[in-house]
Amino acid sequence: MKLIHKQHSIFLPNNTARLLEEATEIWIQWRRQKLPLYLFLGISINLFIAPLVYAATDGGLYRPQSWALGLLGLGVIAISIYLFFVMFVPERF
Repeated sequence: MKLIHKQHSIFLPNNTARLLEEATEIWIQWRRQKLPLYLFLGISINLFIAPLVYAATDGGLYRPQSWALGLLGLGVIAISIYLFFVMFVPERF
């Protein structure tokens, strides 16, 4: 019995076109909706801030508390930057 080796292409021309359409749609949605990107960046930055808060308290806080303080600090910084721009460039808002 002879084995026949066929190369199966996962991406056929129809699949490639559909994949490009979906990628384009995702790109357009990403450009329109900034909130998921901002949430992702905030959580990613908090990955670096929370251990610093946890280490600075010498174990006086639990890990969830240090995460909450890190997110609170990021929120305060974001709101202060927003209010700074609203005060000095009000015609844009």
